[in-house]
Amino acid sequence: MTHLILIISGFVIGLIAAVPIGPVNLLCVRRTFAHGSLYGFLSGLGAALADGVFATIVGFGFTAIAQLIKDHSTVLEVVGGTMLLVFGVRTFLAPPQLRLDDKLKAREQDASSLARAMASTFALAITNPATLLAFTAMFAGVAGLVGGQASYFGAGLLVCGVLAGSTTWWFTLTTVAGLFHAKINDGIMTLINRASGVVITTFGLVVFGHLIWRML
Repeated sequence: MTHLILIISGFVIGLIAAVPIGPVNLLCVRRTFAHGSLYGFLSGLGAALADGVFATIVGFGFTAIAQLIKDHSTVLEVVGGTMLLVFGVRTFLAPPQLRLDDKLKAREQDASSLARAMASTFALAITNPATLLAFTAMFAGVAGLVGGQASYFGAGLLVCGVLAGSTTWWFTLTTVAGLFHAKINDGIMTLINRASGVVITTFGLVVFGHLIWRML
């Protein structure tokens, strides 16, 4: 029964970590509209893998790594904020790219392009140290739920649950977004690019604003 609770709890934690609308969600939806469900899903999978890394660090008690992330939180926020600004500006200025010609479509769907899509969202998600604190709090709650019974096997089940929950969200989001792909024209895609670019850039500015406020 405890093992089932750990898996379900991990699944719910994975959903909680992935669902809130943020820059990665907007980026994945925009990529789904522009390039299709597979491209969008693999972009989301990069964020799911980042969630898995944070969950592994917390679940298996890698305190040295966790402390390293905390000690370099400012650097990570600068990197993450810069990436958000770059993604935001690029998204804002991007052409609709709704109807790709065969050569461009093949290039966007090749293995290297898909790997880059996954790597970019992984990098964006892994540079957010606040996620580590969120997983620490949620995992502490699960520990209380199961009576503080700690084991590597239990931690592994919890991490697997997180990956399953996060992956399920990205699959659902990009599949639903992909259903509307054929119904979106270039004008709507341009509006999506502009709106997404503004919001993602705003997230980047908020990150730098937080850094400045923290240093005052």
